[in-house]
Amino acid sequence: MAATLAMLAACAKVPDAPVEPGKASGAATRHTVAANAAVASALPLGEMQDFEDAQRGFIATDAPLKVAASDGTTAWDFESYAFVTGDAPPTVNPSLWRQAKLNGRPGLYEVVPGIHQVRSYDLSNMTLIEGRTGWIVVDPLTVQETAAAALALARRHLGERSVSAVIFTHSHVDHFGGIEGVLPAGPSTVPVIAPAGFMDEATSENVLAGVAMGRRALFMYGLALPRSPVGHVDTGLGKGVPGGTISIREPTVLIDRTPQEMEIDGVRFVFQNAPESEAPAELTFYLPDHKAWCGAEIVSHTLHNLYTLRGAKVRDARKWSGYIDDAAARFGDMEVVFNSHHWPVWGNERALEYLLSQRDTYRYIHDQTLRLANQGYTPREIAAQLELPSTLRNRFANRDYYGTVRHNAKAVYQAYFGWYDANPANLDPLPPADAAVKYVAAMGGAGKVVELAQAAHDAGEDQWAATLLNHVVFAEPSNAAAKALLASVYDQLGFRAESGPWRDVYLSGAYELRNGVQGSALDPRRAVGLLRNTSVEQFLDSMSVRLDGPGADGKRLKFNFVFTDVGETHVLEVENAVLHHRRAEPATDADATVRLTRDLLLRLGIGDAGVKELVMSDAFDVEGSRLKLLSFLSLLDKPDGQFAIVTP
Repeated sequence: MAATLAMLAACAKVPDAPVEPGKASGAATRHTVAANAAVASALPLGEMQDFEDAQRGFIATDAPLKVAASDGTTAWDFESYAFVTGDAPPTVNPSLWRQAKLNGRPGLYEVVPGIHQVRSYDLSNMTLIEGRTGWIVVDPLTVQETAAAALALARRHLGERSVSAVIFTHSHVDHFGGIEGVLPAGPSTVPVIAPAGFMDEATSENVLAGVAMGRRALFMYGLALPRSPVGHVDTGLGKGVPGGTISIREPTVLIDRTPQEMEIDGVRFVFQNAPESEAPAELTFYLPDHKAWCGAEIVSHTLHNLYTLRGAKVRDARKWSGYIDDAAARFGDMEVVFNSHHWPVWGNERALEYLLSQRDTYRYIHDQTLRLANQGYTPREIAAQLELPSTLRNRFANRDYYGTVRHNAKAVYQAYFGWYDANPANLDPLPPADAAVKYVAAMGGAGKVVELAQAAHDAGEDQWAATLLNHVVFAEPSNAAAKALLASVYDQLGFRAESGPWRDVYLSGAYELRNGVQGSALDPRRAVGLLRNTSVEQFLDSMSVRLDGPGADGKRLKFNFVFTDVGETHVLEVENAVLHHRRAEPATDADATVRLTRDLLLRLGIGDAGVKELVMSDAFDVEGSRLKLLSFLSLLDKPDGQFAIVTP
């Protein structure tokens, strides 16, 4: 159960020192140099408005900026990004390098009088709005340690003020996980405002698929890579993902409509409810007395993800675009836009132009994907040809730093049509390893395919080289020559990528081909504060997806699970190799009644207790057949968070 409760990279341990890049060449080929030079010549990289905006209102920062986690490890080491200075090296796309420099300005900033932000103390921003009695804290970062450091910085320079309210803009962990850094654990009268559905979405997103998400997140965020010109540089959304302790707080006020007006600590707010946009539960708000709009994460200084590479449900591009349009019309007198990431935009004309260009970027991808799909083009064909119009693509805020046009177009297709492209050859294809064996044999054997791949790589055709070599590696996992060449190919694809996640994915693939599996972004022990707010139903759902179906074939089992500390009884039943559960009165025909605490279930979930300790615990009592109970527990798989990705 532990692995199914991953909170992804937010729970990851960040190494104290960069990992050595192994046998990576560290050199860009002439084709990569040429590709990156073409980017540099095509974009006005010297344009200074973003740099001026990113520095505007600067007050102070900590130097050196290195935040310790509660267990003595490092939660946040901004100094590890000190290499991001000057011109882009040949091994980094110059557009991504520009974004990395803009994201590399940590500190306390004034947005307008009464509104401040702490930026680059985490992946996200913390915003502080001055109320009548204290600070209204918007998005208390990912982990307790960075949130406490950010608030301490503000108090040193703005004065000692209490926290009078907290706003969670949406249900992603980098916007609520640090709550105990600004509101210590325990009872509190401080109001917490969040969008409707927040608690369910915040605690459930990774419960069922957390193992796979945690493993994939290691690639998406480059957590095993060195922070260097040949490794991780930037996520595009912010510098990186912190380690540390995450928690959550039950909201006391929910935003469920637009407009929803209220006064918080003497400050007038007008809320916009924006569900199923960048997050399943999300809000924005307008401060009419400041003429300031907080766009949360429905706008940012990058093209965002309609589909995130770690794996998540596809987001609704049409609704997303619509919320931006509504905000521009509803709050059209705004003089500044500030968000949960990046830097603000000032001036009414600039702010509205910024919003409308982001609005049209998501709508263009949506509409043009469907236009091409209705002409019969398949997802990869659409992705290969779809390009934003010049009026949109030449704006840095719409560039592919985090999401990309290519994978977002595929996401739109998936949202409407699913995985099948209607070609019968793709209806039931061979699994990758089986197909790879036949491909390699058909092309004349591994040696010939590696030779073809080397020629493609030498010609700069690295996408094709990667396809060829992937077949060899899946057909012959021990083929050292193929793995080494594929790693070099992935290096070059990563060095050219404008998207931070694409770069990290390619370079993580190269790293694992050279050094073996590097683990997962999973450490649920750092998320105990959040998991304590996960419902019993969600814990039991995670058990359902662990049931070994073939092993359970033909078995019928029924148990009452009585959680004595929360006063809940759940009936679990295995039938037709499916585990069902429901909250109900105890079943009289159950094979056993199990009495335990929810806290013990949590300890099992985070790996602090095992089945043996469960059976021996005073907090665990069984009335009925222990043999059948043990038979049931033996049917629950232990998920593998170390599964291979770049090898079969």
